[in-house]
Amino acid sequence: MFKNLLLLSFSILLWTSVWAQSTFIPNNKDYYHLVNRYEIRNGELSQAFHSSFRTYKRKNVANFTDSMEVSSKADQFNQEYLRNDNWEWVENHTNVSKKPFLKYFYRSKSDLYHVQSKNFDLHVNPVLDLSYGTETANSNAPYINTRGVEIRSMIDKKVGFYSFIGENQARFPEYVRQNILKNGVVPHEGFWKKYDNYGVDFFTVRGYVTFNATKNIDLQFGHDNFFIGNGYRSLLLSDYAPSFTFLRINTQVWKFKYTNVYGQLTADAFGNSGGTFGSGGFPNKYIALHHLSLNIGKKFNLGLYESVIFGKELNNNYELKYLNPVIFYRAIEHQNGSSDNVLVGLDMKWLVLPKVSIYGQLILDEFLLNYLKEGQGWWGNKYGVQAGLHYVNAFGVPNLDIQGEYNLVRPYTYSHSTIYNNYVHYRQPLAHPNGANFKEVVGILRYQPIPKLTVVAKGIYNIYGADSTGVNWGGDVLKDYNTREQEFKNDIGQGISNTLMLFDFTLTYQFKHNLFIDLKQVIRNNESEIDIQDQNTSYTSLALRLNISKRLHDF
Repeated sequence: MFKNLLLLSFSILLWTSVWAQSTFIPNNKDYYHLVNRYEIRNGELSQAFHSSFRTYKRKNVANFTDSMEVSSKADQFNQEYLRNDNWEWVENHTNVSKKPFLKYFYRSKSDLYHVQSKNFDLHVNPVLDLSYGTETANSNAPYINTRGVEIRSMIDKKVGFYSFIGENQARFPEYVRQNILKNGVVPHEGFWKKYDNYGVDFFTVRGYVTFNATKNIDLQFGHDNFFIGNGYRSLLLSDYAPSFTFLRINTQVWKFKYTNVYGQLTADAFGNSGGTFGSGGFPNKYIALHHLSLNIGKKFNLGLYESVIFGKELNNNYELKYLNPVIFYRAIEHQNGSSDNVLVGLDMKWLVLPKVSIYGQLILDEFLLNYLKEGQGWWGNKYGVQAGLHYVNAFGVPNLDIQGEYNLVRPYTYSHSTIYNNYVHYRQPLAHPNGANFKEVVGILRYQPIPKLTVVAKGIYNIYGADSTGVNWGGDVLKDYNTREQEFKNDIGQGISNTLMLFDFTLTYQFKHNLFIDLKQVIRNNESEIDIQDQNTSYTSLALRLNISKRLHDF
């Protein structure tokens, strides 16, 4: 029923498409950092996009890039990179190659092959991610072998298409492998198979079609993921879990941007640990969310968020009541006596000083104000808080950016009584990779000393509570919250106390457009009350990437 509703909406609204349309820039932390650093440096919120809901339209990023005033050689290089990467929306770009390969290939610097005419635009690019490394925790060398293709296209500049497929074999560092064995899934990915004893084999696929219903309303139907917020982490919705099927409606008028997403999630992936399917396929559940973003003046943005996760073991169809784009889901849930999982939250960004932005998030799952005031640690007071600061061209040093962020989530947040209502997709959290029951500090230093070289130093300090066999202290969002250990005196970090320290130092050199070499050093120490849960390693790798973002395992 969910697919039929989406296809019906797509078929009806396609005929109303008469305004220029653009595809979206895939989620990529380095890429989006570039865009957002220039918004902070300019000291005014961009009118082309609202930064709190990713992904952004290529057309909007191109317009924003054209308006940038740059001075340093690194900034000039970055501006040219962003313009060339979105060159179909830029009038005076520098993307023409001086020496095309065999006349037809790489006629533009950014595309293996392209077609551009009045009514049709096509970009085809290969995808490659080859890495090899060593680590102290395991004698088996970690590696990644990804090959794929990325295609984006427009017809009449009214309908946009995007498709990505990558075929992967990988042997991850030992702590990632232990995570796979524990949860039965590969982080960020869907179905997988065992490969080469310690390795995994999986496909990565994304794709969508996008078009405008009116001048200010556009629709996107496909299979992808999103990220809400201005931080390194998101407590509302992140791109940690794999892609899911969705219909997204964006409405942007005046200083408002209103986003609706209706999606189909995977409730569980039983039997997936060896690449086998469950009987009758994996069960589905659904999500409906809306996010209202408002620019207040030129420097302050406020976002309001609400989502509902719902589904049933039997008669599991999409509930029409949640298709209403302008109603409060909590009110519908109460009216129908439903036990669906509704979360509300907010996010903010304030360009408080020249070159300085502060940001934050608040997520509320459940709470009772009386219990909250009394401070008794009631299990049902479930919430998360984020606070962060972003300082670009720090201390007057060009292209030196510093980011600091604090996150906390109370025990049992995001969890529910069934797999059909927890805030999880394909056995992976939809928000923070830790799930719940943690406090975290993230510090990131980014420096671009010369145009083609970027240095990133990242440190993560995380205190979290884990479970022993057969208990539930609120960190594992897959568990039924009815199996909780106690009603009161619940504190962050309860259970088996763990302290995680992760340091990631990466040098990235861009030889050609979207062709990168990464030299990475990761040091990870996880100290636990139970020695068997300690997972310490030093991991070094060298990678060659083409048209793909870094694969990160920051947990």
